[in-house]
Amino acid sequence: MTPERPEALLLDLDGTLVDSEPLHREAYRQFFADRGWETPDLSLFTGRRAEDVFATEPGPWTGSDPAELSAGVMAYVRGDVAPDPVPGAEELVRDAVSSGVRVAVVTSAGPDWVELSLGVGLDVLHLVEVLVTKEHVVDGKPDPAGYLLACRRLGTDPGRCVAVEDSPAGVSAAIAAGVGAVYGVRTTHPAPELVAAGAGEVYPDLTGVAAALGIGR
Repeated sequence: MTPERPEALLLDLDGTLVDSEPLHREAYRQFFADRGWETPDLSLFTGRRAEDVFATEPGPWTGSDPAELSAGVMAYVRGDVAPDPVPGAEELVRDAVSSGVRVAVVTSAGPDWVELSLGVGLDVLHLVEVLVTKEHVVDGKPDPAGYLLACRRLGTDPGRCVAVEDSPAGVSAAIAAGVGAVYGVRTTHPAPELVAAGAGEVYPDLTGVAAALGIGR
């Protein structure tokens, strides 16, 4: 178990720090509609790299290039408008850093989206010590590679860290990496799904997380 105050806070991005899942789901809907494909259960994509889903899940895309499909979806997401923050996101990052808790972001998104979301939308990019994006790992969530890489770069034991995720895939990745405590936020998935994946505590958003960790004001 992690101590009351963790050495590091490992944060997902989409759906956890920024309220971007509705934007992405609409992009998927438009992408599939324009190709005359039936829209699948979009929860397949939540928390995961799109190319991983296209490569491993059966669908009308079978046989197509997963990377090209992923790029096609992202073309429907505006790259000049930052997504809105999840309530409590900026405060959580700032409170963590001011309390001596290091911050890493572990995301299935690409670097451009990370920079827009953290740099423009939240204005906390300069406070994040380690960034792990989809380009840094061979296997995306629910594989633990991203979380393990973040901990190696921080030089800390996963068991002394806390992760926060909004998807079962992300929770499973953190659990598999041996993260000491994993919290869920039910911005995208209901609490029972996050608990079933292994989340120890589930919050409506990020406003209560700093207090739960004993950091900040």
